[in-house]
Amino acid sequence: MEKQLTLDEIRNFKGNYPKQLWFLFLVEMWERFCFYGMRGVLTIFMADKLLGLSLSDKDANLKYGAIQAFVYAFTFIGGIFADKVLGFKKSLMFGAVVMITGNLIIVASPQNFFYLGITLSIIGTGFFKPNISSMVGELYHEGDARRDAGFGLFYSGINIGALLGGAVCVYLGESKDFGWSYAFLSAAIVMTIGLITFLLTKKSLGPIGDSPLLHLSTGKRTTKEIMVYAGSIISIPLIFIMIKNTDYTDYFMYTIGPLAFVYFIFETFKEKEARVRKKLIAAFIFILFSIIFWAFFEQSGGSLALFAKNNLHHNLLFFNASPNIVNNTSNSLFVIIFSPILGLVWLAMAKRKIEPNTVIKFGVGFLFLALAFFTFYYTRFFADAEGLTSLNIFTLAYFVITFGELSLSPIGLSIMTKLSPKRLSGMMMGMWFLASAYGQYAAGLLGADMSSSDTNASLLVKLQGYTDGYKQLAIYALIAGIAMIVISPLIRKLMQEVK
Repeated sequence: MEKQLTLDEIRNFKGNYPKQLWFLFLVEMWERFCFYGMRGVLTIFMADKLLGLSLSDKDANLKYGAIQAFVYAFTFIGGIFADKVLGFKKSLMFGAVVMITGNLIIVASPQNFFYLGITLSIIGTGFFKPNISSMVGELYHEGDARRDAGFGLFYSGINIGALLGGAVCVYLGESKDFGWSYAFLSAAIVMTIGLITFLLTKKSLGPIGDSPLLHLSTGKRTTKEIMVYAGSIISIPLIFIMIKNTDYTDYFMYTIGPLAFVYFIFETFKEKEARVRKKLIAAFIFILFSIIFWAFFEQSGGSLALFAKNNLHHNLLFFNASPNIVNNTSNSLFVIIFSPILGLVWLAMAKRKIEPNTVIKFGVGFLFLALAFFTFYYTRFFADAEGLTSLNIFTLAYFVITFGELSLSPIGLSIMTKLSPKRLSGMMMGMWFLASAYGQYAAGLLGADMSSSDTNASLLVKLQGYTDGYKQLAIYALIAGIAMIVISPLIRKLMQEVK
């Protein structure tokens, strides 16, 4: 019998990255292809009058926000079950199987089975997403300076998958030769590749991600695991109903947030050490600010997707390009290109001892976000009489927003693992993604508010409504960024030795 690797053997690696990180990188890349591919087609599929669900722009925004909110809300639940029952490995495998099943159901008939398939995708992502990030954190000793670089590499895997998925799924969905079924089929295929990759490489993770119930007898452990799987299946009708009727989504979001907060407070004050409690409070402040960031950033899958579909010319520099594909891929492409460059900038600044701390970087992320939405607003000044405007300026805004994302998101994943005690790592990663759920939910409401309620509104009216909304978001992002920078000394004290 082959001897299992120990944690010390895994963590005492030479070089910048452990080999296990590359395996998790590949698994996450394919899962993000599936996720971002579906995210990219959701709104335009639902608004498609011929082969989609034929929803109004306002309803498509609301349902997009509801779907994305449930995806991220379930990561909180999935994180808790992984911490308490399944362990990261089994949680990830279960999530992958459910996601694949959901996509294949949609393939059979997108118009008839969309809501059922997307319900399964929500549950699957909830069990998959927080746990792979937690396993990346487990590859490093506490205080290992290479952790941030590892999460930076992992984040590039996310964006390679997002770039490929965004381009392929939108292309297939819009194509007259293929259609929406092929878009969802491609997502199912690559998720299967990701699952197979994990099955072939999970031995290299040693004890990382094993069940926390290994001390129990096999029978008792299996019973608890089956209860988790059964509970997930039982929740299918409930999620199905709440997605179809977004009024129920409101009730769910009004409930899950306060419950999560109460649970967080319970676990925080259960900690005996004051230093650990302070770190958890610092993590919670990051989580609160991230809600605002994602509410604005995630317009990319909602209002900006419809803005691209209706209000943009097809000329990008010297090329003819689909605005939908540009909207769904440009951010990921810029992240892949500029993430290593920004990493080198941070390293150069660190050598000169002028690198901004994590909190300041968070604040700078909001400042870039504000500048990006001012640029989206500025597209109105390039519009013609029909309400069509410049794809070049639109893409420039995505270039700017990329630096906001790079200043916040990969750092956020890393800081959650640094500030969380091991026993709560899955819950805190789930809290981070639950914040994204509220951001997605708010993004849908904001997008719906920008949309014209008149289904026959002219493109010029739609242009004015969306760009007015983007100007407001820019102002709010600017305020949030300044606030984060002002309170940074307080947050740094709570973080203590964590950088």
